[in-house]
Amino acid sequence: MPSPNELFTSFCKTCDEAASTPSKLKKIEILSEYIRSISASDLSFACRMLCGYVFPRGSEKELFVGYANVIRTLQELCTTSDKEFSRLYLKHGDLGKTAEELYAKQRLRPLFRNDLTLNRIAETFEKMAAIKGSGAASERQNILKGIYLDCAPLEAKYLSKIITGELRIGAVEGLVIEAAAQAFNQTPEDVRSASLVTGDIGLTVAYAKDCKLKEARIRIMHPTNFMLADSMPSPKEIAEYFKQPLLAEYKYDGVRAQAHKEGNQIKIFSRRLEDVSWTFPEIVGGLKKIEGNFVLDGEILAFREGKPLPFVQLQQRLRRKHLTQQILEQTPVTYLVYDVLQFNVEMLLGNPLAERRKLLETLKLEHPIHLSHLEEVESEEQIEQMFKQSKELGYEGLVLKKSSSPYEPGRRGKHWVKLKKELDTLDVVVVGAEYGHGKRVGVLSDYIFAVKSGDELKVIGKAYSGLTDKEILYMTENLKTLTIKDLGYRRLVKPKIILEVAFDNIQASNRHDSGYALRFPRIKRIRDDKTVEEIDTIKKVKEIYEQQSSVQNNRHS
Repeated sequence: MPSPNELFTSFCKTCDEAASTPSKLKKIEILSEYIRSISASDLSFACRMLCGYVFPRGSEKELFVGYANVIRTLQELCTTSDKEFSRLYLKHGDLGKTAEELYAKQRLRPLFRNDLTLNRIAETFEKMAAIKGSGAASERQNILKGIYLDCAPLEAKYLSKIITGELRIGAVEGLVIEAAAQAFNQTPEDVRSASLVTGDIGLTVAYAKDCKLKEARIRIMHPTNFMLADSMPSPKEIAEYFKQPLLAEYKYDGVRAQAHKEGNQIKIFSRRLEDVSWTFPEIVGGLKKIEGNFVLDGEILAFREGKPLPFVQLQQRLRRKHLTQQILEQTPVTYLVYDVLQFNVEMLLGNPLAERRKLLETLKLEHPIHLSHLEEVESEEQIEQMFKQSKELGYEGLVLKKSSSPYEPGRRGKHWVKLKKELDTLDVVVVGAEYGHGKRVGVLSDYIFAVKSGDELKVIGKAYSGLTDKEILYMTENLKTLTIKDLGYRRLVKPKIILEVAFDNIQASNRHDSGYALRFPRIKRIRDDKTVEEIDTIKKVKEIYEQQSSVQNNRHS
């Protein structure tokens, strides 16, 4: 029988076992066995931790504990000097493994240790997140010390990893979904679909255990995943593929935003499913004026006098920790709404887009909330003409949508396609950085980046152009905190920072482990709104490579 007080050490042993095998099937088997064994009361928390986070996505709660707090605690409890700690950290390149070795060598151990349970850790995290006001940092540090006092070496390892968001056992959310499906005799597709709707792996696995996956619903004030668009290269290909009228919308160069309203409460969530409401007070005010409770999807743009402002201007506002009246006036924003997922008690995901749009058109919207521009197109010429309009107005291109399309959270497919009319761009993650030369001496200005290949990351190129001096300083500060290994002129870094890169073409190359290299890559922007789970794949790289090869062959035939 599962224990109502599941020991944290069982969780740690599971993580260690899963981390030690490269086999995806073996990982799923290990995780499935563990998920099946634990009590319902611990299940959601354990599954969130396996995916690398402790609170539900979109939660306002934060631990407010970082590297410095953990290091200070470890050094104090293990009576370790700065020099010794640095030596061990450089040896492992991992805070968790450093903690494990420190505890294994610990000479002074408490006479009595209280068992660490998942429930106790969950309650401790809740308590730390709730502390506010004067003396909060000191109080959190004391609570942290109390829980570390009861750690065995393996527990110190994984507690450190969880607190700093660096579990890294290969248990990405997709594997936890498959493990939960296996544990409770559900299909992976049903678990995945429910997870995309709820936006919370913990809640989803609880549904799977109770055989209630079909009951998964959007919850107002809790983010769900965004529907995504596939790419197509030309108006001709789009017209020939669909052979039917499509709803065409300008492709806005802003940040995707999901707006929730319940009563007088408003929350705005980013693509990372983070609450960013405080960043857009004017939009919160505008949403409050709309009648009804709802979940909307749209794009937030920097906008003045009917024209979009450069994305970099919006990005600078997003990075501010404190908004001033001057910032609000310098970078005014608008929210262009293009979909509705729920209105009052009715969930609308399965309704055709045309119906959802009609509902949006009945809402009384006031500035800075507006409906997106939408037109019906069918022929290659109509698509081409609207694309030109979009570019002339300062937008990126078009998104074309089937009027019958449902809203599928987290899905990317041909219901919606984007036309940017360039070879394409790739969303990549920075895995290394090098110091620059000349006026860039002392800053990390050359970025080595990778795409996804299954559960691995494969390097596809290096770029050093496209960012402003201010952005390079921002990158340097962040990359130094993410450094895994300092090689002097080069740093290997944790894969956290996402870039959108453009390029002239893709070449087959043995220079990188992906087997491909981007020719003349340049950085279009830093994608603070995206996570490493959302970067592009080696499959897309191959598709672009084959597409350009086909075009070149046709030119020479």
